[in-house]
Amino acid sequence: MIEMKNETKGTILAILAAVISGIAIPLNKFFIVDLDPTVFTAVRSIIIGVIFLIISLWQAKSSHRKFKTVSWKYLLAIAAIGGAFAFLLFFNGLRLTTAGRGAFLHKTLPLYAAVLAFIFLKEKITKRTVFALLTMFAGMILIYSTQITPSEIWENPQLGDFLVIGAAFLWAIESIIVKKAMNNGETNFVISFARMFFGGIILFGIALLLGKAQEILSLSIGQWINILASTAILFGYVFAWYWAVKKINVSKASSLLLIAPVISLAGGVLLFNEPAPLLQLVGSAFILAGAYFAASARSEALIKI
Repeated sequence: MIEMKNETKGTILAILAAVISGIAIPLNKFFIVDLDPTVFTAVRSIIIGVIFLIISLWQAKSSHRKFKTVSWKYLLAIAAIGGAFAFLLFFNGLRLTTAGRGAFLHKTLPLYAAVLAFIFLKEKITKRTVFALLTMFAGMILIYSTQITPSEIWENPQLGDFLVIGAAFLWAIESIIVKKAMNNGETNFVISFARMFFGGIILFGIALLLGKAQEILSLSIGQWINILASTAILFGYVFAWYWAVKKINVSKASSLLLIAPVISLAGGVLLFNEPAPLLQLVGSAFILAGAYFAASARSEALIKI
């Protein structure tokens, strides 16, 4: 009964993370129109890191115990890979491609995560989940095969697509390290703190090396509002996502994230008048169908390693 409750809760949390992600991508494209992506991600990450530090301290105090600890190599790897370089690639890519296209390419993450989870975590992937992944992958192919003409707010779609795919692969690697850290007893709140806070410090260092210190100090009120709005959205996503990964398999949780691009596609059309050709709509239908199968598939038990 407890296992089934965890399965249901994890599935709901993963779907919630997908909805937040779907809304976030077109909004973030709007937010970074007049912001440097490195500065944007650095400031945002530090703020969220501090929030999760406070939550972690409160959780430890309320449960009358110290933090469970894992090797720092896990936390620093999560921060560098998922909290810094993946964000750097993603937001620079999002600035160059459309919100809808970036969203769908970002959701190739489950394909990488499923393979990596099978290799490194020994996760058992059910036939139903494989069918769901293949169905959603077919939807992605249909969308990716749709050509778009460069515009003022999607200047270099090909380069942007490449950067987004790179970010998705890094986040898949990060998901495996996160699950390993959780299997070793670390809490999702401590991991979220390490990912965002130390990732933000790395991004700040990159910003300073690139000579962007003045841009950080001269942020306008409007830019701060955009950063804080994006911070609130990202906090909701990170909170839901890491809790979901704690409850269910990485492969299943990642599969459910494929609901997000459909939401992002609609947001891109409404906010930026992005094209929505027939192939993209058909691909969206495939992704929704695959997400349904993924949601109804049960996570197989992990083999301890």
